[in-house]
Amino acid sequence: MKHILLFVLLLSSCFSRAQILTDPAAQQTVVKALDHIYNYEFAEAAPYIKQLQSRYPQSPIIPVLRALTIQWQYLPISDSRAATNQYVAQVDQAIRGVEQMIDKNDKDPEAVFLGLTAHGYMAMKHNMDDESMKAVSESRKAYAYMKDGFNLMDKNVEFYFSTGLYNYYVERYPIDHPVVKPFMVFFKNGNIALGLKQMDVSAKRAIFTRPEANFYLAHIYVKHESNFPKAVEYMDYLVDHFPKNPIFQMRYVEALLLAGRYADGQVALKKLKTMQHRLLPAAINLFEGILAERFAKDDSAATVAYNAALKQPVNIAYTKEYHGLAYAGLARIAARANNHASAKNYYKKVLDTSEYKFVVREAKAFK
Repeated sequence: MKHILLFVLLLSSCFSRAQILTDPAAQQTVVKALDHIYNYEFAEAAPYIKQLQSRYPQSPIIPVLRALTIQWQYLPISDSRAATNQYVAQVDQAIRGVEQMIDKNDKDPEAVFLGLTAHGYMAMKHNMDDESMKAVSESRKAYAYMKDGFNLMDKNVEFYFSTGLYNYYVERYPIDHPVVKPFMVFFKNGNIALGLKQMDVSAKRAIFTRPEANFYLAHIYVKHESNFPKAVEYMDYLVDHFPKNPIFQMRYVEALLLAGRYADGQVALKKLKTMQHRLLPAAINLFEGILAERFAKDDSAATVAYNAALKQPVNIAYTKEYHGLAYAGLARIAARANNHASAKNYYKKVLDTSEYKFVVREAKAFK
């Protein structure tokens, strides 16, 4: 059951306008807080959150913003029990606030969006902690709010993101995981092409979900669609607007290299190396391997870099695929050296590790 609803967990960073629908000044305050959070300027974001709290002390948007801050500041939070506990406390507070809003008006677009957000946040936490039944319970609650959001896109552009994600993944997920197909009869049909278009609306027009829409679209175009130039387009926006975010920069380098833009990738990688984050070592070694193999045509240097990447720990949600890409690089190098058995062994490890469609196709094609 955990796998049936995993696509719901992707809704881990959505925002509503809460009481600021009719308050342009407060709306801009939220935008400023978000800009600082996504740009890894957490201390700078705090005063704006405090301003909102002083004006709307009961609004669930306050704990939602604080949960988002914790999520990015301690990413991945599953590695820190203290950070996880802080995160859960904020999400619990947001859920209680949403329930009070729903009691007054169960069709309130703001309450619906925040309910979707809060339960999505909690489902993500339970999933990361491998608490399957709790993850399913929260996912079901998030899905209930998501269904309400299908009819609210005309009232709030932010719903294009959640609706688009649903339309895409409710079709994509059973393609990738056929075992869940019998259970999908319980879900409203989606549309992959429509889902991509709806998320693109959010990526270009939304206020609060715009960063997340760009981030998820870039991920989708790499992992599922194998359209790397398109992924670069979405990452361009993120690195331009949030130049201090190391995760955005990491994904930007990945997209550039996969798109074959090696010179640009070299420049972006140079910047990435100046940043600090515990998820970066595996990524940096992998990217150096790709440049050595694909750009410099130096299989010896590439082998060293790929093996260095494999010695670094990875996170399932953010960098696991970099081990798969490293194994694929070593397999290609072995094949060029006419070491068929070694290449086959590396490609087997690719299939055990990677979910990127283009890498899986490459591994399966090797005979």
